[in-house]
Amino acid sequence: MQGVTDIGTLIVRTSGICGGRPSIAETRISVQRIAAWYKIGLNAEEIVERMGNVSLAQVYAALTYYHANKEEIEAYIAAEKTDYERLAKNMG
Repeated sequence: MQGVTDIGTLIVRTSGICGGRPSIAETRISVQRIAAWYKIGLNAEEIVERMGNVSLAQVYAALTYYHANKEEIEAYIAAEKTDYERLAKNMG
């Protein structure tokens, strides 16, 4: 039988990892990244298949964090989009 996982331990903020933004514990995968894939239509199982190195529980924890803290994560997504657009403009 598998041990019990405290779901509060699945999402962390670690200085120097993902810019201190929320991420899946013991990975360099941000909640923002999981949320972005979810927003383009991937479900949790599809995200796990694409990532290959995260569990379904970890992805659901990231999605739960996203839904509970939507303004924060949406701000990160918007900032990343702005940065991308600025860089693309400067390159072209």
